[in-house]
Amino acid sequence: MTAKPLKVWHDRDGRLLRLRLARPKANIVDAPMIAAIDAALAEHLDDPRLLGVLIDAEGPHFSFGASVEEHLPGQYEAMLKGFHALILRIVAAPVPVLVAVRGQCLGGGMEVAIAGNLIFADPDARFGQPEIVLGVFAPPASVILPERIARCAAEGMLFTGQSISGAEAHRLGLVHTVTEDPERAALDWFDTGIAPHSPSSLRLAVRAARGDYVCRVRDRLAQAEDLYLTHLMQTPDAVEGLTAFLEKRPAQWEAR
Repeated sequence: MTAKPLKVWHDRDGRLLRLRLARPKANIVDAPMIAAIDAALAEHLDDPRLLGVLIDAEGPHFSFGASVEEHLPGQYEAMLKGFHALILRIVAAPVPVLVAVRGQCLGGGMEVAIAGNLIFADPDARFGQPEIVLGVFAPPASVILPERIARCAAEGMLFTGQSISGAEAHRLGLVHTVTEDPERAALDWFDTGIAPHSPSSLRLAVRAARGDYVCRVRDRLAQAEDLYLTHLMQTPDAVEGLTAFLEKRPAQWEAR
């Protein structure tokens, strides 16, 4: 692993905050990665010059998802609360958050991506929430995905764990642009779409467009978190599914 899980710098004369997941090829969204992204946003989002954030990743894949080990008893409560705080910070960001995706964008990685505003993706990228295959569910995706695409499409992904391509995600309205160079497309959109605008007016425009949405996500994520902590993780099947994945064996479900 690299010493730091995240690269942070400013672009476009300080008007664009760049965050790059820097643990290829998996770019696992584990506790250090969550803390690094959250700290970078907390430090820079209040900069009055800032017009946007671009999140991308080193290597061929955006992220394989969260750390399965951190979902086990003794770790999952702290992990979940920290991750949900990060998701809410992204959702409530005062400037547009752009995300450039190549390769796999799964689980917690996909939840980071969909918490932002606009996703730019390679047509062959893969988006998926495979948590149900491990006997658990994805609280942020359960809340955010039905807000972003048709409920039937969202529930299809959440209930089956099957992934979709970047091209299909674009057809569903989850992805803003499909392109062979997502980073370049995101930068071009920033340069032509928002760079000419007043930073203070843009922040008010973001607040006006997302105010209701932010409140819904905050309330419903708290409910989903409670369901996960007080019900799901008290079932034998949840622990069995996670353990079976780590032990590379089929899960033996007890249906309770």
